[in-house]
This record gives sequence, C-alpha cells and structure tokens, in this order.
Amino acid sequence: MASFLSYVPIFAALAPNFIRASHISSPFVHRQHARADTLPAGWTAQGCITDNPGARSLTGSTFTDTQAMTVESCVNFCVSGGFVFAGLEFSQECYCGNNVVDGATNATSTDCNAACTGNSKEICGGASRLSLFWSGVQPPPPPQTVPSVGLWNSLGCYSDNVNGGRTLTVQTFPTGQTSAETCTDSCFNNGYPLAGMEFADECYCGLGFENGGAPTPLADCSMPCAGNSSEFCGGPNRLNVYNFTGTLPHGPTPPEGGGGGGGGDAPVFSVDDLPAPWEYAACYVDGAHGRVFPQELPDDPGLTVESCIESCSSQNYTLAGVEFSVQCFCGNTLVNGAVLGQEADCNMGCGGNATEACGGPNRLSVYTATGDVTALPVPVTQNTSLPTGWKYQGCLQDGGTRVFPYQIDMVTNATVEACIEQCATFGYPAVGIDPGFAPEADCNFPCSGDPIHLCGGPLRLSYYAFNSTLDTWHTPANTGRYEFLIGGLVVPLVATVGINGKVNFLEKLGTGFPNSTGAYELDLTLVNDFEHAWRELHVHSDVFCSGSIILPDKAARQLNVGGWSLESTYGVRLYWPDGSAGVNGTNDWEENYDELHLQRGRWYPSALVMANGSILVVGGEVGSNGAPEPSLEVLPTPAGGPTFLNMDWLQRTDPNNLYPFLHVLPSGNIFVGYYNEARILNPGTFDTITELPNMPGSVTSFLAGRTYPMEGTAVLLPQRAPYTDPLEILVCGGSNNGEALDNCVTIAPEVPNAAWTIERMPSKRVMPCMLCLMAPSSSLMAPNRVLLALVLLISPTSKHFCTILANRFTSAFRSLTPQSLLVFIILKLRLVRFLYFRLSCLHDPQTNNPDGTPKFPEEFRVEVYIPPYLNEGRTQPSFTITEIDWTYGSTHPITVTLHHGTTSTMRVSLVAATSSTHGNVMGGRTIFPEFHCTGNVCNIVAPPNANISPPGWHQLFILDGPTPSFSQFVRIGGDPGRLGEWPPFPDFTLPGV
Repeated sequence: MASFLSYVPIFAALAPNFIRASHISSPFVHRQHARADTLPAGWTAQGCITDNPGARSLTGSTFTDTQAMTVESCVNFCVSGGFVFAGLEFSQECYCGNNVVDGATNATSTDCNAACTGNSKEICGGASRLSLFWSGVQPPPPPQTVPSVGLWNSLGCYSDNVNGGRTLTVQTFPTGQTSAETCTDSCFNNGYPLAGMEFADECYCGLGFENGGAPTPLADCSMPCAGNSSEFCGGPNRLNVYNFTGTLPHGPTPPEGGGGGGGGDAPVFSVDDLPAPWEYAACYVDGAHGRVFPQELPDDPGLTVESCIESCSSQNYTLAGVEFSVQCFCGNTLVNGAVLGQEADCNMGCGGNATEACGGPNRLSVYTATGDVTALPVPVTQNTSLPTGWKYQGCLQDGGTRVFPYQIDMVTNATVEACIEQCATFGYPAVGIDPGFAPEADCNFPCSGDPIHLCGGPLRLSYYAFNSTLDTWHTPANTGRYEFLIGGLVVPLVATVGINGKVNFLEKLGTGFPNSTGAYELDLTLVNDFEHAWRELHVHSDVFCSGSIILPDKAARQLNVGGWSLESTYGVRLYWPDGSAGVNGTNDWEENYDELHLQRGRWYPSALVMANGSILVVGGEVGSNGAPEPSLEVLPTPAGGPTFLNMDWLQRTDPNNLYPFLHVLPSGNIFVGYYNEARILNPGTFDTITELPNMPGSVTSFLAGRTYPMEGTAVLLPQRAPYTDPLEILVCGGSNNGEALDNCVTIAPEVPNAAWTIERMPSKRVMPCMLCLMAPSSSLMAPNRVLLALVLLISPTSKHFCTILANRFTSAFRSLTPQSLLVFIILKLRLVRFLYFRLSCLHDPQTNNPDGTPKFPEEFRVEVYIPPYLNEGRTQPSFTITEIDWTYGSTHPITVTLHHGTTSTMRVSLVAATSSTHGNVMGGRTIFPEFHCTGNVCNIVAPPNANISPPGWHQLFILDGPTPSFSQFVRIGGDPGRLGEWPPFPDFTLPGV
C-alpha cells in the first residue's frame, strides 16, 4: 500500500500528523488566496495547487458552468456528493475528491488568478491550477493497488503507449464503472488471463505483453478507479496489471466492439458521417498560449464525436473540439493563437467509441458547421482605434483596496472600447488613487468580448486614461450662505408658498408629534416674533406622504391628496390661503371623506394640473408599505361610475415608482418618469404615445432608480420665448441598492429619437431637491445629500464636448445643520430666499433606543439659503403691476425701478406656484416670457397657450443684472377646468373661477 506521504506529496511533513489527528488542522498553505463569504460549516480555503488535465488532482465528480460558477456552488456540489475536497479551475470548472492525487503540489498563490464566471470577486483557479477547499474532515484512506482480486494477482504497474501500440491489445467495457473487480471479471468472461486498468476508467485484456510494455514504478499508477475510489486503476499511459492464476472457462473471445483503442490493433479515425453541415476540420494544438476554445463541457467517459457536436450545436456554437478521449469543447472561433498540429497527434480513441479519434494530449480534433475555422491570434494590448482622447497607460497593480472604486462586470462581453465608453459616459476618466505599475506581461488575460486584445490579469488592470478633463467643477468666491430663520413647531412633510405670501406646512396627524394639529402656517414678515409668526391650522386625517399642488382657481387653493392609511389614503383636502402680511387669516383646511374622496386609496401619489385645467393623480400604494396602486385618476371625478385606469407599467415597477415625476409637455401630452423608465401619455385617453429610453443608472448598474424610494429629483429646464426650442427635463440623483447616484440625466422627450444625456455631479445625491434660481443664467439649485446640504448651482446652458454636459456644476455653501434622507423641502420665497425644513437623521424619527430615547433626534429650526447674487450688497430692483389675471398671449404693463442696469439688460421670469415634498416639486416650471420696454414701462407678453404654461399661478420676477426683485403672483390661463366651482358640497368653500 502506498503511504499517505508518497501518495499526496502536497502534505509533505504534515502528513503523519494529518493522518493521526482527531481534531484535524488544515495541512495546506496559502489559505487566504481563494475564499468565499459563505461556505458550509467547516469548509475553508487551502490555497492553490497544481493540476493536470491528463491526470486530475481531484478525481471524483465534476461539472462546468460557463456563466455562473462560484466557490459556493462548487463546494455545495461536492458536499452533495459526499466529498471532502473541492477544487475550482479555469474560472468555470469544478472538481471533487476525497484525496489529492497524481503528484499535485502547492503552487504560487498568484497562479490561481481566474475570476469565477458567476462572481468576479471570487477566484476560481487558473490554467492547470486548482483553488482548493477542504471540509475539515479527515479524508478516507487513500486508494491502493489491490494485491489480489480472488485468483487474480497484481503484477504491478506497466507502461502503455496510446500512440505506439497497446501493451494489452483488447479493450473491454465492463458492466458498471471500472474497478479492479469489474475489469478482471470482464477479462475472465472473455477468456483472457491478463487484465489491466488505465486512466481510471479504461479496461484492457490480453494473452501477453505487447508493443514493449514493461514494469514501471508502482507510484506511476496513481489514478483512483472510477468505480471504486479506494483502488488504483492505472494512470496516463500506465496500467495496473493483474494475472489470473486459475483455469479460464474458455479460450480468448474478443468482445464485440473491442480493439486497440488508439495505436493498437484498431486504429482511430476522424468521423465523416455527421449531421449536415458538420464536417471534420483539422487537428489543432491546445494550450500553446492558453486554451483555444472558450467553452469546455464536463468530462464524459462515454464521449463520442457525435455527442460533442450535438452538445455544441444545441448551444448554437459552430465549432466543436474533442481532446484526450473524454473532453469536449465548443466555440465559434479558436482563440489564444491556435495553430495546426500534426494529424497523427490526434490519435486517442473516444471514451465512448474507441474507433473515433478524440484528439490527444494537448491536441484537439476540431469539427466545423460552417466549413471554416477562424483562429484568432494571441491577444495583445490595444493601443490603437481607441475612443478619441483615450490612451493606454500601462499595466497597474490592483489588490485588496481597489485602484478604482467602481467595478463593472462584463462576463461575456468585455472589450476595451466598452469599458472606456461606460466610464466616459458617466464622467469617469478612469484615474484612481496613485497606483503602482506592474510588468506588462502581468496583464495577460484576453477580453471576454474581444479575444484578440488583453483585459488585465490576476490583480492587474489594463489602465486607460482620458488625456483631458471630462468634468470641471467650480467653487466661486461667493458661494452664498445659509441663515437660521426661525424656530419651528414640527418637522413638516409638505410645504407650500401661498399667494398670501405665507408658507403652509403639513405633517403627520395622529402618528406624528404629540398634540400636533397636522398643519401650520408661517408668516414670513413676523419671523422675529415667534409667538405670532405661526398660526395653527387643522387637517382631519393623516397626510403622511401625500401629494400637493396649487389650483388655478381665483383663490389659488392648495390641494392635498392621499395619505398614510385607511380613509386618509383617499383624502382630498383643500385650503384657501387668506390673511396678509402681519395679519392672520381665518380659513382652515377643509376635508370630508363622506362628501369627497379619491376613487382609489393612495400613499405616495403625485398630482398635476393638466393643460385642460383638470387634475391628474398618479400611482402610489394602497397604504403604508402596502400593495401597489398602479392606477391614475382625474379630479374632479368624471360622472359615470369608476373612471380610474390601471397602468401595467406602474404594476411592473412597484415599489420603485412612488411619487412619479409628472410634467405637461409643449404638445399638451404628459411626461411620466417612474423608477428608471419614462413615457409620454395622451392627456385624453392616457394611452402611451411614446415609450422613452430607460434613464441611465450608475456606472456599475442600469437598474438604479430615480423615483421614491430610490429618490432623485426632476425639473423642467426653463422655457424661453418664442418657445421654439425643445423642452428639456433634468433628473438628478437617486440610488442603486442603497448607494446614492452622482449623476444627472437630461432628455428632450418630444424630439425624434429622444435620448438621455448623462453628466456627473461633484457629489452623490439621494432625495435632493431642485428648482430654478433667479440669476440671469436661470441656474438650478440642487441642495441636499446624505447628512449634508451642499448646494450645487447648475447652469442649464453650458455644454461640453464628448456629448457630456460638464463645466456646469458649481459647489456653493454648506448648510448649518445636517440634512435628511426622509424629507427635504425647498421653496422659492417671494423675497427670493430659499426655505428649508429638514430632519437631521437618516431614518424614521420615531425610531427609539431600547430605553425609549430618540435614536435620531429631529431638527425643528427653519433655515434659508441666500444665493450668491443676493450676497453681494446689491440693491434689489422693484416693479409695480395692476393686472394679475392674464389670458394666453395677452400683454400686461409693469413699471420697473432698476439700480444697476437698464431695461436693455433686464430680464423677466415666471415661476409656477408649487408644493414640495420628498424632493418632488409638483407642478414646477420656469418661463422667460417676451417683453418690450419704453422708458421704465415694460409690457410682458403672456405665454401663448396652456401647453407651454398650464393654467395656474406664477411668481413674477424681474432681474437687474444678477439681482432679482421681490415677486408678485399672477394667474395665467384662468380656470378652464372650473375648479373654483368644485367640490359642490356643504363643507367646502368655493372661490369661483
């Protein structure tokens, strides 16, 4: 019996301890090389060992998975078979065994360098290298050369020659898998006194030793039998030979189908009789520069040329290759510099038909379905035909701390161009921390999608960089500033600036702050008098995560729909803002479920005033974290029974489509952005007119989302008379599986072949808010990110080459307090400051510690942001106006007072009255109308129609250079939906149209 030490050289001096130990320690080194996050109990990584395709180190069960191989899947496969060792090789191959055999030795850890096909962060061996894992269980006794089997005695290990002639010339096929017992029994039944087992699963018989066969060292016969792993069955070109010492039942009878099996009495041939259009091509060398086929199937002892072709053809491959009797490979091209071999070298009989040639050692019998074989050259570094501006820099070292923070997995389609294009599209010039360069030879792996070029190597990066600047971000000398305005009463969920100049705040009712009435109004002229600045209002149900807009009726009533649970999700609430500066109003929120409610309960809905003056309510869920409500409905509710419409696109994308983005387009159609999708709806039927391309996500995943709960923000870019330019929509921020996005995307939805343009922000943003400032460039402000209100000023007009809109982000001022992921509210006040209410935590503020104390304290103070153009000591312009109810296309005079410029440099803007919650400014729109001046009297031309400017109230500003005036509210387009006469119920006050 072979000793354990001689049988498994890898164990070296540790072997005796390993055999005797009752509490076994791992005998292997390099334990950190290949490891997985989750393995069955007791399993650990043992490092990298050598393997030989002709004599496997693990000889038990095996499988190949070209798409989804992981350490875990291989180990679990071996566990299911009762094996104590598992090994992974060449990214996609899994081998099991109870012993490590055939002279396997420790290899350098970096030899195991191939990423697993199912998890690129795990290592699955390498070329002729196994990432080895061990269960911690002592292996069973190693196999032995059985001294005798009945009357059959062992003669030891003998040489064989598959090319020069067999030592035992008759191959038999025992019943069951090959073992010493089944092979000797087969030879006995066929009348032969000599029996030999080779290559684990082959059986040969003879009357004597032929073709120069002679004894060799017993250790040469080192492959366990396929049918009995406790016995040896020869090895490559080696036979365990047994001699029968009794009386045979009859003379020799060659078994049907028997023969020499390659080089003996029965020569092997390529196969011509194949299913059309397959035919034999040639004998090719394998492994000269790496495997020449991209796809290897599991070893098959019963392999035939026909079975290999059938397997490859079923997977739509046009090339098939057979090697070493039992190996089948598939592909559409040969790679890694495949070259022709000598036809005589492909001389091994197939495992399932010894008369067919199935390649040889490192030789492939290749068959083609096209009549041609394309052999690609040895891959090289791509230095030419690169995207403009990109250049190869060298081979970089990589390691536990990645050189680049973003990893894009391209298992089957990686190319240099594809990688560069993805990085450039999202604004990354592919430069990371200061890395160290490695020898060029270390970057030696062909690209999965371009096998003639190299894509790095084990812990090595083929490094390409852009030779200019993709993004330029500025920090101006004057960044503006934050100021505390007044202490607050609650942390609101919805905020709205009323035409009375006061700010209405809504918060939870019943589930919020103790004794809260759910609604409060702030008089901005009394911020220095806390006791009188706040007026208590009342809602009747919980408005948590509802939606709000301002109606186009005479009173500019504020409408709030949806809510937290039960009846509140059906809520329709109205508030008529009254009072004046320094004088309290008397009106309050009006609501009566029995008189007026939505058709469907909605939590997280969005609302929009359409061009016809009616109200569209879209989406939500049936209650807090409940089932989707994938429908839309119109207010006032049309007669004739239920009129809500279900939308399959809302059903399909729940729960990532809450608070969808809604905008009226210049055609009158409606843009809807939800999750990472967008479409244009007909405003009459709500059928889809155009399904727009999906919004790009992050550089690593297209599945990132933009609406709640992934929560980015969207805004219409300003419209300018004569309103002929396509309207653009800008969407910024969002998240990808909990990681905030650092990019914005823009689209002009109504141009032919509309497409999204990506631009990178200086910082990541989740639940930001965004609206237009009043600077001459009509800059956008995008405050808020995780725990920090860092304002970004975004120019909507700057353009950059490479189709990336860069040079348009400016970092401004940081908030005085941390910001929230839950609620962020931004409002443009009449005095052109920007108002904030926020929570200071990342989670539900009602989450408590075990002792009941708040885990995430809340911030009640109200804060304002003073933009740079109000932070320079300039005097604000002013104007007077008498006509505030405008029809479309009408002209209205104002008298202006300017302090720094003239009417030739003055600008006029109209900002739609809106509500804000959760980063969604519903109904937001900015217009720069036409105007003409004579002296200090200017005539403003109203927008031409309801598609350019849906009916509603707007804040009118003038700008003297960079400095805006205070605003005045004007109504444009009247009340075509006659909302001022709705709802006609006793508990609601109607202002008229």
